[in-house]
Amino acid sequence: MAERQATIASSSGLHARPAKLFVQAVQEKKLPVTIALEGGPDLNAGSILSIIGLGVSHGSVVTLKAEGEGAEQALDELVALLETDLDAE
Repeated sequence: MAERQATIASSSGLHARPAKLFVQAVQEKKLPVTIALEGGPDLNAGSILSIIGLGVSHGSVVTLKAEGEGAEQALDELVALLETDLDAE
């Protein structure tokens, strides 16, 4: 299983627009991807309700996990997305 950590760059955290863009990117990967705050449970990263329910704020560190062919590259791309200020675009 591939695993990466990312620091949330968006000023609003993973709410509204950044959450939507992240979930869309996860769904395009066609792999099961989970997201978790430190010490928290692994949640479905492809679910907008899970993402918003996490309550992730700017500067939070999350852990992404994925399994399957292409998981390493998929996680690299998702980390890059999370570490971009999606509110500024």
